[in-house]
Amino acid sequence: MIMASASVAVASNRLKISSTDCVYSMAERQAPKSCLILRVQAFSISETFSSLRRQKRVAFIPYITAGDPDLSTTAKALKMLSCCGADIIELGLPCNAPVLDGPVIQASHKRALASKTNLKAVISMLKEVVPQISCPVVMFSYYNLISSSRSQWFLSALEDAGAQGLIVPDLPFEDGATLRREAAEKNIDMVLLTTPATPKKKMKAIVDASEGFVYLVSSVGVTGARDIVNSKTSRKPVAVGTPINSALQISSWGADGVIVGSAIVKLLGEANSGEEGLRHVKYFVACLTAALPLGKNEN
Repeated sequence: MIMASASVAVASNRLKISSTDCVYSMAERQAPKSCLILRVQAFSISETFSSLRRQKRVAFIPYITAGDPDLSTTAKALKMLSCCGADIIELGLPCNAPVLDGPVIQASHKRALASKTNLKAVISMLKEVVPQISCPVVMFSYYNLISSSRSQWFLSALEDAGAQGLIVPDLPFEDGATLRREAAEKNIDMVLLTTPATPKKKMKAIVDASEGFVYLVSSVGVTGARDIVNSKTSRKPVAVGTPINSALQISSWGADGVIVGSAIVKLLGEANSGEEGLRHVKYFVACLTAALPLGKNEN
């Protein structure tokens, strides 16, 4: 999950969120997805974005770290997020050196490793949980976890577990052709990252090679997702990793999806118990999804 740390409290002209407060107008109140009606199989990532585009909706993509605070809580969180409005879920695999993440996410990796979370345990958990949820799961993994377990085994394990996508933040684009080819053979969408500072020629290559969606890492001063990843260059969906206090604004700038991680991770991982964390996250997500505006991008 690559983005600046987000505070748990949010203030805008429409929404205020914390672990204890939720204020929004009755007109904005929306019921969460029913937990009783789940698809036998989740839509693919591209099908999910296509459906949302027809509805003129922005995708809500929450991030959590597997095993934080433990895998039992992760399993419950995946099901709860699916029920409460997540369109795609990004699940991080814990590692010893998540150097591209901020302090909140780094702390979650430490807690997950302290709870003895490992790749095989995460895969086993996903095999049980994925058939029970209604949205695609995209795995977030640093490359050392993939190389240490051999890439083909790793991708086969993700496929068997039902994961539909993979993000590898520390693998340079120029070095990723083999992994992208292997992922395609396993029906795993390789989601690639770009930034507003990426040169245009390289950005076009990244956008063309990315599958599922393009992950745009936000930065101060970004005022238009579609101005950066030009719709004339690619019609692929663009999801922006953003601090929570920018999520509502960025979603109105033409992004197809917003990725929110630090605020959710903080609520879940720093609660007094897993159950308390789940309650806080459920309330937080219900507020956030109710306030997300309709998307403007119809390309």
